[in-house]
Amino acid sequence: MAAEPEDALSRVPMTFAADRSLGDRSANRAHLEDQAMSRLQGKKIAVIGASRGVGRVIAGRALNAGAEVLAVARSQEGLAELQASLPGIDVFALDATSEDAPDRLFGFMTPDVVVLSLGAIPPTQAVQNLSWQDFSVNWNTDVKASFLFCKAALQGSLPPGARIILISSGAAIGGSPISGGYAGAKRMQLFLAGYCQREADRLGLDLVFYGLAPARIMPETALGAAAVEGYARYLGMNAADFVQGITDRQSPEDVADAVVALAAGARHTASAFVVNAHGLAEV
Repeated sequence: MAAEPEDALSRVPMTFAADRSLGDRSANRAHLEDQAMSRLQGKKIAVIGASRGVGRVIAGRALNAGAEVLAVARSQEGLAELQASLPGIDVFALDATSEDAPDRLFGFMTPDVVVLSLGAIPPTQAVQNLSWQDFSVNWNTDVKASFLFCKAALQGSLPPGARIILISSGAAIGGSPISGGYAGAKRMQLFLAGYCQREADRLGLDLVFYGLAPARIMPETALGAAAVEGYARYLGMNAADFVQGITDRQSPEDVADAVVALAAGARHTASAFVVNAHGLAEV
């Protein structure tokens, strides 16, 4: 969710761009996939939150790029549907917010890359209309799962060179006034990636932590659809008009491309990134 259809990158310096031009995005995506094929071939990737939305697209992109992909989600039904649509993918049903979730997952697979793309759909009401339970839902889901898996990585659960990618939101930069603690929770994921990277470096661990914030609402996902409906209602707008006003909107495929670039590319000194239709930038 973003606060409104405005350019969340307007306050973010573009320190590097993805290998993509807006003039021919499909051709550049094919080029990126060809590059990713050689870099991800044989890699083990666990995508948490893979049964829907962006996580599902990430899992498919990694599988097509030659990785061994484990799709992780709570819903057995969603995983069964995913496995039917993506032959060759492995699935693992897990509540990623349970305290033993990292031990259970890493006992099943020792991944080279962990992508946390799970998250609760936040409320779409003004703050005065929320209970604390509503307000804190993303802290107890998105942030808790990120904390548990990052902590496990720092405690030695992953092999040298492993990368952990936390999917955040443009709301972490621009805010989101009708979604309770969502923006703060998504900002915390970016902070957490930085905290963990500094700790890994301090301890001499060969681990890489990244936080990635898709800059725009994506109406094609369940989260994005809820955001569009909520903001259109809040602003007294037609939903279609609200969507029309979202400029430089990235697609789930753009986010998946950014994940592949972070998972398989050269290591960056930064830990927090944002992606929109133009590509990838450091925050």
